[in-house]
Amino acid sequence: MNTSLSLNFNSFKRFTAVKIVALGLLTAALASCGQPQQAQVAPPAPTLPVAEVQAGNATTYQEYPASIEGTVNVEVRPQVSGTLDKVFVDEGAFVHAGEPIFKINESPYRSALNNAVAALHAAEAAQANAQIEVDKLTPLVENKVVSDYQLKTAKASYRVATANIESAKANVSTAQINLGYTLIKAPVNGYIGRLEKKQGSLVGPTDVAALTELSDVHDVHVYFSLGEKDFVAFKEQYPGETIKDKLSKLPAVSLLLADGTEYAKQGKIDIIDGQFDKTTGAITVRATFSNPQGLLRSGNTGKIRLSLDHKDALIVPESATVDMQDKVFVFTVGDSSKVKKQAITILGKNGDNYLVKDGVKVGDQIVLSGIDKLQEGMVIHPEKQPASDKAAVVAKN
Repeated sequence: MNTSLSLNFNSFKRFTAVKIVALGLLTAALASCGQPQQAQVAPPAPTLPVAEVQAGNATTYQEYPASIEGTVNVEVRPQVSGTLDKVFVDEGAFVHAGEPIFKINESPYRSALNNAVAALHAAEAAQANAQIEVDKLTPLVENKVVSDYQLKTAKASYRVATANIESAKANVSTAQINLGYTLIKAPVNGYIGRLEKKQGSLVGPTDVAALTELSDVHDVHVYFSLGEKDFVAFKEQYPGETIKDKLSKLPAVSLLLADGTEYAKQGKIDIIDGQFDKTTGAITVRATFSNPQGLLRSGNTGKIRLSLDHKDALIVPESATVDMQDKVFVFTVGDSSKVKKQAITILGKNGDNYLVKDGVKVGDQIVLSGIDKLQEGMVIHPEKQPASDKAAVVAKN
């Protein structure tokens, strides 16, 4: 009896313990259900400056490497051989046309002239003797004292003597010319280049190097090249039906010197080469600049800057763009302040702004900064910028 009661009591304790554990688990579950779970909070939309795309007048510039030459660029070479006796000028000196600059030893050429003159006198004497013979035989033939054969022979000798005189005169003229070549004069006004030969040097017409180079740089020609693509764009951008017509309407061009400064005077494009260079695939263009102070010299280099005016061009700050895979993008702001990455076509550049051909239109909202962290479809809090703000899109006049 006591054993049965003991067993029942132990069973009751186990049952009670199970109930307590179950009740605890149920209570914990109910408590968990009663408390709301903490939801993940999305980060706030970033505040970014935006502005409307506007249109305005702007000017773009294109620069091309250029070489400078004087309008007259002449190599001075000897036309006779000999020893260089005198050099009358120094490198860099300005000379006028006809001014002596070199003197070659004239002794052999003066001797040649004297010989030629002597030969001329001998020819003239021979002609006189032939004339005497003709005069003597003429009456004798008329009186049939001698045959006309002798007279014909005398007349032939006279003609030979006359021809010899002409030949001797030509030799004298050649000798005089050669003697004159010993004094080398400036063919044009200009500046003396480097003197390749010094006094005492042996010079001649077959020398590889010229004695010097003479450049007239009161006006200079500046040569630059356009590739086929640039040449097509050049023809399309500027008004006119023909190349000649376009050249007459082209605006003045600027010259950037080697140190980056702009030459004080502007030039005019006046010639475009007749054909493309097969090696480089480019065509040569020439602009002429006035150079009254002689600041520009042959051999200088620089850059030609061509300007192009754009009316009602769409203007977008360069800082509002991102380059990706050879394309340029902006982020436009649409409905619900969502951004969209939009590719644009660049027409040119003006200062810190891009001129846009297509991809956006007037009135479109674009993000001005912070675009490196934006993604397609992202929501932002747009902060409109006034037109006077430096970061805003402004029209350039």
